[in-house]
Amino acid sequence: MAASVGRGGAVKTSALDYDLPAELIATRPAAPRDAARLLVVRSATDTIEHTTVAALPDLLHPDDLVVRNETKVMAARLSGTRPTEPDGRGGGRVEGLYLGTLDGRWEVMLSASGRLKVGDIVHLGDEGACSITLEQQLGRTWLVRPRPDAPAESLLATFGLTPVPPYILKARKQRGEVVADVEDRGWYETSYARDDRAGSVAAPTAGLHFTPALLNRLRGRVPRQAAVTLHVGVGTFTPVSSDTLEAHTMHEEDWSIEQCALDTIRSGPGPDGRLIAIGTTTVRALESLPEPLPATGTSGSTELMIAPGYTFRHVQGLLTNFHLPRSTLLALVGALLGLDRLKAVYREAVARQYRFYSYGDAMLILP
Repeated sequence: MAASVGRGGAVKTSALDYDLPAELIATRPAAPRDAARLLVVRSATDTIEHTTVAALPDLLHPDDLVVRNETKVMAARLSGTRPTEPDGRGGGRVEGLYLGTLDGRWEVMLSASGRLKVGDIVHLGDEGACSITLEQQLGRTWLVRPRPDAPAESLLATFGLTPVPPYILKARKQRGEVVADVEDRGWYETSYARDDRAGSVAAPTAGLHFTPALLNRLRGRVPRQAAVTLHVGVGTFTPVSSDTLEAHTMHEEDWSIEQCALDTIRSGPGPDGRLIAIGTTTVRALESLPEPLPATGTSGSTELMIAPGYTFRHVQGLLTNFHLPRSTLLALVGALLGLDRLKAVYREAVARQYRFYSYGDAMLILP
């Protein structure tokens, strides 16, 4: 199904290209998190400022409304081995990503050095403590049967790994860096993720910059705050391979919002305020809400692609990381800022050696 896009959805994908030196790909977050650099773009005056995320409360207005995404990341990355068959076939490492559960089976993306086939067994734990059996191929994904029969979140918590994006793993390997998964497990999660909101296979990375102390200062400065949940799916980091954004197929992502958050969003910012979204996933959740807003808490799924030309219904400002070329996330930011302006800002960020992608620095777009 073609993505639902704004009227500028026919923009060529090549317009989302930019050059990034490989050394600017961040392989670990800033320490502390809010020490990350922050590039501030003020659209009204067309000016740029350079500071740190720790300064965020002072950059916002007390009448602003800040909305964040409280989803929790699952340990969705899979790494296992196939036993060698009697004829010598099979064996070797198998890497993958858990995407969801369908009728007791997992839907996963898998890659291996050799051809995978129905009936193959992949061991995820020592001595077969956990395994998956390949039962059906669905295009680029597989339906597999996990053993033992237990909730996916429980098995993944024990046998899964943090779903750090492949470009970070590649950069670490090229630089000879070794990072234990226990470190990523702490880094690749927002400080405000809710345990009862587990469901993402990628982090809402703008939220990774927040420390408890920064959250407290932000609440003191900006009392109007709300939270949504959008479970980040594989579509977030799937590259756009079509010639135009309009032809790109978006994966659905599930969202939900509670009554109290709906009431706050319905009330809106104060007289001198703006709605500031923390991250592109928060933007997608807000812009996917039904119109008019429902009277009670609600949930749904969205395949909305926000591209240049889109008219925003709720969001005026955005805190976000620096995104991959030819990505739908970059298109969303371009819709808010303007594509030409966005590319100029990215050139400035590269020139000033900002750190890019999930563990990198951030930018704040203000009206």
